[in-house]
Amino acid sequence: MEKISDIKLNNKQGAADIIGQMKDTGFQASHLAEAVELIEQMKKENCTIFLGFTANMMASGLRGIVREMCEKKFVDAIVTTAGSIDHDIIKSFMPYGKGAFNVDDIELHKKGVNRIGNIFVENKGFEILEEKIQPWFSELYAQDKSTSPSELNEFIGSTLPEESFLHHCTKNNIPVFCPGITDGAIGLQMYFFKQEHADFVVDVTKDMKRLADTVLNAEKTAAIILGGGISKHHIIGANLVRDGLDYAVYVSTAVEYDGSLSGAQTKEAKSWGKIKEKGSSVQVHCDATIALPLIAASLKEKGVL
Repeated sequence: MEKISDIKLNNKQGAADIIGQMKDTGFQASHLAEAVELIEQMKKENCTIFLGFTANMMASGLRGIVREMCEKKFVDAIVTTAGSIDHDIIKSFMPYGKGAFNVDDIELHKKGVNRIGNIFVENKGFEILEEKIQPWFSELYAQDKSTSPSELNEFIGSTLPEESFLHHCTKNNIPVFCPGITDGAIGLQMYFFKQEHADFVVDVTKDMKRLADTVLNAEKTAAIILGGGISKHHIIGANLVRDGLDYAVYVSTAVEYDGSLSGAQTKEAKSWGKIKEKGSSVQVHCDATIALPLIAASLKEKGVL
């Protein structure tokens, strides 16, 4: 049995030192430190790393960390939701606002402001999205009437500035899979475009081979999954074809007691063969906006990121 140690702080400590001490702190601090160690191991063993996250995280400042991971080719593939594409486009042209959770939402609606927790997005952001994306659809349609979500994201990334995570994914050939591509503003824009171009198709099944090839061609696979939902399941589900992930780090605030996939623990995934029986994994019960900056800062200090 390892002992619990008190954290000792001084004025010269960095994230790596503090997280190193957190390993013997207990509770979720210990899990956070284990997550850093596991990600280091993923890199040492040259795993093919999947990064999964939900759209709300791209509305937050975590977008900058994801962008850096893509710029430095830290991950090999991304699985996310439609809203992440929406936010990456909009934030490339206008900022989001920091508001509050406890506000009058009816008044916000009257003022044309949309709330994501304590993040505010003005309606004009979605007007910008429409102005940008309809010509992109036209250009894609002229090339081929059928495309996949990852091909669409690659094209969008080629048009966006350097602060965009999609920009760096396109530049570094990191596929961005989005199995729920219609469930967001981008999906609504597809609907509008199809009114005049009924034969335009964004085929989610077209990405299944590309995703399966990424999984099957890997010597080892690993996942860093922030949040839950379709992004999480698409990664672990894809790894069934190779008898599961070798490594997995989950960061989530969801609970398992309702049987939801979002709350399912890494140990549950082993019952399905989505993580190998002998696979190494850790579950960090924490808001990703707290956990990911600490994880990334520690990895940077260690020269891993």
